[in-house]
Amino acid sequence: MGEGEKTRLVAWSNELRRVHDRLREALKVTRHALAAGEQAESATRDLLLFCHGFCAALSAHHVGEDRDLFPAIAERHPELGETLRYLRQDHSMIEHLLTGLQAAAARAAPPAELDRHLEGLAAIMESHFRYEERRLLSVLETLALDADPDAVLGPL
Repeated sequence: MGEGEKTRLVAWSNELRRVHDRLREALKVTRHALAAGEQAESATRDLLLFCHGFCAALSAHHVGEDRDLFPAIAERHPELGETLRYLRQDHSMIEHLLTGLQAAAARAAPPAELDRHLEGLAAIMESHFRYEERRLLSVLETLALDADPDAVLGPL
């Protein structure tokens, strides 16, 4: 296997780490916007934009994994079926939490309520990302999937 091919194979694990880091950063920015919103009423619009962007990015990431990445892993590693089912359940739970956050932001819920939504989402998201990284990064280092990383993991 040539060096270019090896780099291509390892790219999926690197891409997943990169996307997770960007989503973590987006959540941090959203939480900072909320903190600023407690001090300035004009920051409410910013918070809505950050929440919308963050929620859309996280949803797109999970949709791409469910649609493209997990089936490719399941085909080559059937022993990971239970892990993939667990991760899909997490995706469903996170989507439910995102819907609650978006509804709260849209109705201009008080900052304390929005912070509770973000706190819960942050805890589940971090637990999910760490589990996914522990269970899948080594598999992704050898996964040959001919697809656009932005389509599979989200355009981050």
